[in-house]
Amino acid sequence: MITFVDDDITNVWRKTGMNIKTIRKMIVKTACASLVLAAPYSVADELIFAIGAAQGSLQYKTAEKFTTTANIALKDAGLDYSISLFGDGQLGKDKELMQKLKLGTVHLSQPSSIMAKVTPQFALFDMPFLVKDRDHLAKIESEVFWPSIAPTAETKGYTVLSMWENGFRHISNNTRPITTPKDLEGIKLRTPNSTWRVGMFRTWGGNPTPMSFSEVFVALQTGVIDGQENPLTNIYAAKFNEVQKYLSLTNHVYSPSYLVAGKRTWGKLPEEVQSIIRESANSIKPWMYALSDQQEKELLTKLEQGGMQVNIASYQAFVDASQPIYDQFSQEVEGGKAMLDTVLDLAK
Repeated sequence: MITFVDDDITNVWRKTGMNIKTIRKMIVKTACASLVLAAPYSVADELIFAIGAAQGSLQYKTAEKFTTTANIALKDAGLDYSISLFGDGQLGKDKELMQKLKLGTVHLSQPSSIMAKVTPQFALFDMPFLVKDRDHLAKIESEVFWPSIAPTAETKGYTVLSMWENGFRHISNNTRPITTPKDLEGIKLRTPNSTWRVGMFRTWGGNPTPMSFSEVFVALQTGVIDGQENPLTNIYAAKFNEVQKYLSLTNHVYSPSYLVAGKRTWGKLPEEVQSIIRESANSIKPWMYALSDQQEKELLTKLEQGGMQVNIASYQAFVDASQPIYDQFSQEVEGGKAMLDTVLDLAK
């Protein structure tokens, strides 16, 4: 039997404002997930979808849309399965969630840049100024991602079910506007825990500091770091405008997010359930892209109104400084040169 103390629930409610039923459900789910450790790779009829993204972000809204769509489809098919979404890092940060996918205590997650730590091929999307536009992205997904990148996750115990969007990334900081790479000198900038993202900012002259997303607001507020880089949807959802002065529109990296399952637990699901989950994940993509475009325009205005000073960085200055990063990827990542050559050809 699972028990919990009402006083503890009340304290969580006061601190977070979460619905009481949601808090109770989260506690039960967490306890159940702990029990699964004793019997790894078992699959319950209620699938746990845990993400680190903040409420209000494109990632979170995409996860909500997928969960609703998949649950309706599962019910309509008469299948005794459902998906429960836990966002805001309730069940752990991205690194923890990747481990829980392997253990089977979480069934689905939505990682982004951390996938480059799973296999180096995912770091293709850490290459600066790689994606030209959505048409180019669609070609990359079809001709490079699914044939050459997604299968590498299988060798590490993960199954990629869909490629979603995180967005084009921009730089914010409290020191100065960033117009050229030279402006990054001396700025301590948070990056995801990606070797390639760290290397990129180091090449540009910055002082990159890997850090979990959930820790960034306080680190900016206390001056532990000077700045960060993220899509506008993440910057706004995390309220970075409250602790950042300058926003430089760089579009330096396009970051996908991915719907990912643990390979062994995924393999235990009925084929009909697998099919509905995949179809639901892919069916929401037009909605997701439309929302992303809408948010990009609206959020820039809101961030400016929130006190951020906005400037447009020099595209060519950053491109000119990025060739060493491409050269390194081509030399160090298996199949890297072939992937880059294909991507560049697809942009023509």
